[in-house]
Amino acid sequence: MRPIWSGTIQFGLVTIPVGVYSATSSERISFNMLHKKDHGRIRNKKFCEIEGKEVSNDDIIKGFEYEKGEYIEMTEKDFESIAVESTKVINITDFVSHADIDPMFFDTPYYLAPGKGADQTYLLLREAMKKSGKVGIAKVSIRQREYLAAVKPHKAALMLETMHFADEITDPEELKLPAEGAKIDSRQLKIAEQLITGLSGKFNPEQYKDTYREALLKVIDDKLKGKTISKPAAAFTAQSTKVVDIMEKLKESLKVVAKQKTTTTKPKAVARKKSSKTRAA
Repeated sequence: MRPIWSGTIQFGLVTIPVGVYSATSSERISFNMLHKKDHGRIRNKKFCEIEGKEVSNDDIIKGFEYEKGEYIEMTEKDFESIAVESTKVINITDFVSHADIDPMFFDTPYYLAPGKGADQTYLLLREAMKKSGKVGIAKVSIRQREYLAAVKPHKAALMLETMHFADEITDPEELKLPAEGAKIDSRQLKIAEQLITGLSGKFNPEQYKDTYREALLKVIDDKLKGKTISKPAAAFTAQSTKVVDIMEKLKESLKVVAKQKTTTTKPKAVARKKSSKTRAA
């Protein structure tokens, strides 16, 4: 696996050569645009809107629109002249508690792997951060963009998680949201808490599947086999629960959860009974 970025982590006067590697992969199904008549691939061509002609990649440059229809040309030398520290160094300037960071700030996770001869200092930082319970805050430039980032331990790895800057987070004040501390029916709240407790458990990512992707792959497979594709039943349309129905719906939900739990535990109980009879025989 090739790193998407190579440089160093710096905290204090300690430096650690590292490579940045993708920690996630996309499993989305991609499609090509085709000409309906003959299935020819549809290609996007680059045209100059002034000359109305197709332009080769060699004749294309980057430009910044500083006024409507007015551009200033940006060359590779211009980008290379921006020698900010974060292009080569992940300089940890602060260590903070993970709980103090609003989850909205986190964006994309990456693995950090030690460079040649850096195992010991990598191990030192990882274990020190585990013991302190802190994450490091730094900046890093990847693919011509600077990110705020968090460096944190994750099992045997150090992770780099890119973050949004404060001015990139939109303010929800424009949305019509119920006010914090607004009055609520205490009985409804109690049953809602019971429902949450009934649905609570340990997070197991393996139990969640991309059902849309699986259904899409099945349709593709069926079409390849020449099967007829039938329309599914009408999609369920969720409607907001009316105020007068809230208590009733909460109570019904509790019954459903209790029934589900009983159903999942029954087979084990039957199995124990059978085994006890076998031993008695």
